[in-house]
Amino acid sequence: MRTTIPRSLYINILILIAAIGLAACNAQGSIPVDPLTATAASINTAVPPAPTSLPPTASLLPTLPPIPSETPLPTPTWTLEPYAGLSIGEMSARSYGGGELVVEEVLADNTYFTRYLISYPSDGLKIYGFMNIPKRGSPPYPVVIALHGYIDPGIYDTLDYTTRYADALARAGYIVLHPNLRGYPPSDGGDDLFRIGMAVDALNLIALVKSKGGLAGPLNLADPLAIGLWGHSMGGGISTRVITVSQDVKAAVLYGAMSGDERKNFERIFSYFSNGTRGIDELSAPQAVIERVSPINFLDRVSAAVSIHHGANDPDVPSEWSSDLCNRLRSLAKDVECYFYAEQAHTFRGEDDQLFNLRTVQFFDRVLKNH
Repeated sequence: MRTTIPRSLYINILILIAAIGLAACNAQGSIPVDPLTATAASINTAVPPAPTSLPPTASLLPTLPPIPSETPLPTPTWTLEPYAGLSIGEMSARSYGGGELVVEEVLADNTYFTRYLISYPSDGLKIYGFMNIPKRGSPPYPVVIALHGYIDPGIYDTLDYTTRYADALARAGYIVLHPNLRGYPPSDGGDDLFRIGMAVDALNLIALVKSKGGLAGPLNLADPLAIGLWGHSMGGGISTRVITVSQDVKAAVLYGAMSGDERKNFERIFSYFSNGTRGIDELSAPQAVIERVSPINFLDRVSAAVSIHHGANDPDVPSEWSSDLCNRLRSLAKDVECYFYAEQAHTFRGEDDQLFNLRTVQFFDRVLKNH
């Protein structure tokens, strides 16, 4: 005769079996596991043997694959676009020049010099500007490339505020080349992150003077071995970059120049000069990029003599930037002279402006006419 198990006893047996299984699972889960350091072996060996009445441990806790050690992601190389070719080292390694300097028309003629509208190629762009050719003194004439400061391109004119400085140098016996840097009409616009495109425009012009000076053509009266730079404000900052790249520049005048530290420059451009409308791309660059494109970090490469001039009351470009540059160049035993004008702002006026012109000519005479 078949024995019938009471329904209530059957239910109690099932509850007892379930309780035993739950206790075993809780014993497994009570052992803490560090997910960053644990391996499958350490997890398995940390679990005490299960009661023989239960299934094997492996059925409760499956074997886990080893957790790989944390490997930091590689730092993206800063030379990727859009920063390729922009470092001081890369700029120094590439070539410049090519093409011809072309006289477009005569702009002015006087007893001291003739002024021409010129153009020349720069990395596929057509750059315009003017050239003053002296009439007095004996050729070949030393050459000064003058770089203007920032002006709203919408109101820029080829004969801008720096023309008076170019004319003073021409009267003193210098060929002066004054390019309208890229983006300044009628020159073409082009890439100019960190204003490096403008420095390329200057470097291409330097290469043209070096290769064509003394030969038949517009530069036949130029001395290709006596090249100087003159730069104001933005143009001064560009000149600082150029003299860390090119060994062909023998002398540079930096007048109220922007910093050689590009972070300082573009923080100033963003917050002071443009009310947050310019400098965003530059300030978004990784710090490694900014360090490698900043000429302040490569002053040991400078071979040119340098003459620094800054107004102590400059509200636009802090005179401390020029003071810092002066001290750094002196600490490197570079040929540098430094002048600060107590009553002057960003662009000089009056007697100090005349004194600045006199010192500029004397400096270029010392370096470029006695090579």
